[in-house]
Amino acid sequence: MSASASLAMTHLVPLAKELDEDKVTPGVLGFIVFAVMALAVWGLMKSMNRHMGRVDFPESEDPGGRGGREGAEVAGAEKRG
Repeated sequence: MSASASLAMTHLVPLAKELDEDKVTPGVLGFIVFAVMALAVWGLMKSMNRHMGRVDFPESEDPGGRGGREGAEVAGAEKRG
């Protein structure tokens, strides 16, 4: 280890000791809560994808019998002239 690294460690160790005494950490309980929330979100996303896959509705027929891009172009031409 170089002299500058050991000097930095000598200054950081007391600083880390001060921070550890006053610092609040989430600990194991925080990890467990986070993991449960992550699993809940994953389950909800999976359920949403399943339900969205089941959605099926009939599309209404165009009253003019024209559909898609061609129908829009013809409708635009009818409006112009």
